[in-house]
Amino acid sequence: MTTKCRKCSTPAIIYQPYSGLHLCRKHFFEDVERKAKLTMRQRYPVKKNDVIAVGFSGGKDSSVALLLMHKIFGDRPDIRIVAITIDEGIDGYRNHSIERTREMTERLGIEHIVRSFKDEYGKSMDELVTEKKMVENRYSDDKKEVGPCSYCGVLRKKILNKAARDIGATKLVIGHNLDDEAQTIMLNHFRGDVERMVRFSAANELDGFILRVKPLRKIPEKEIALYAYLNDLPMELTACPHSFGALRKEVRRLLNSFEVNHPGTKYSLVRGYDTMVPLIAQALDTSAMQDCQICGEPCNDTVCQACKMLEKGAID
Repeated sequence: MTTKCRKCSTPAIIYQPYSGLHLCRKHFFEDVERKAKLTMRQRYPVKKNDVIAVGFSGGKDSSVALLLMHKIFGDRPDIRIVAITIDEGIDGYRNHSIERTREMTERLGIEHIVRSFKDEYGKSMDELVTEKKMVENRYSDDKKEVGPCSYCGVLRKKILNKAARDIGATKLVIGHNLDDEAQTIMLNHFRGDVERMVRFSAANELDGFILRVKPLRKIPEKEIALYAYLNDLPMELTACPHSFGALRKEVRRLLNSFEVNHPGTKYSLVRGYDTMVPLIAQALDTSAMQDCQICGEPCNDTVCQACKMLEKGAID
């Protein structure tokens, strides 16, 4: 027997355990778009003449984020939307997804900028991994190993922020979904990194850093994937050849297990975090920024994390 949509008589395409709703295609689309609009309105209100940069890797999350920004703000003549793609230089992986980003931005009529590790740092990610420059951070007291994913993420975020700043962006949209948010919150708890918890939640622009906007933070990853599939959006299904990260994978499995047994766990975790962090922030000063002594980019230390990882002082 076909299950009907809770809101109409059309056959349902998805069941949401956390809400108890069966939804058809139309009402599923409306639900995803409603959540994104509500998040934007409550947490990241768009103002007249805003320039919205969208970090666009070509994966499901960034593709959905770009499409939603286009749907919500694309008809406003005072709002400029620019997609920014970072080419890390990962052969057989990023070069294919860049073609898909170009196709989608052309189809939507959205301005598209591509920046690369090679241009910014003089080396591709493949070359950096080969040279094992992520293994030791000479500025670190504990000399702990830094994996390729952490290394790549820091370098990518630096270019993304610079590119957004160069075009005068007032907001920088990133495709973090509910699962990403919940996992990062748990990781920071496990590491006891209270300062990072507060910085991660920042809903205000810091000097030199474009405000990070997360319209998908209340939408589960599975729903993002389904929305992308039904809208025929780019979906990168190939794993990055350099990817690993045992702790995050363990946290992902843990949270998914809890979500199956206790639907709504991820929502509860994010909701509790949003309530708790403003109280913690009152006791911490995380707003003070200074320029990196090596590259001049804003950071909360004398040397930014990217330069620490690159050991740029030694290279130059």
